Amino acid sequence: MVEARIDKWLWAARIFKTRTIAAEACKKGRVSVNGAQVKPARMVKSGDVINVKKSPITYSFKVLQAIEKRVGAKLLPEIMENVTTPEQYELLEMSKISGFIDRARGTGRPTKKDRRDLDDFFAPEYIDDFDDDE
Repeated sequence: MVEARIDKWLWAARIFKTRTIAAEACKKGRVSVNGAQVKPARMVKSGDVINVKKSPITYSFKVLQAIEKRVGAKLLPEIMENVTTPEQYELLEMSKISGFIDRARGTGRPTKKDRRDLDDFFAPEYIDDFDDDE
């Protein structure tokens, strides 16, 4: 059975942009295989389920093929299957909608677009009642 290092697989499957970032995520405990946190050198094989915490949600991927060489984006369905639950994607949508309310410290001042989005979010909506008898 073919096996691959978890950090290389995460990079090759295009889950992380670089292998270094994938290894850092493993070291910080953001990656787990079959429910257990892993180190970057952990070997994965087909059938393993990998959970990756990328704030604010946890993505889940089922390994279909263990690879260490990066492949084109069109070949990803042969490499992995996304088994992330719909609740996680709902959580992502909610955080996108309300993302600017609880800004992370150190992100600086809101941009003009952020400010406009905030204003739209907090602005009261006025509903005009039209009388039908006039």
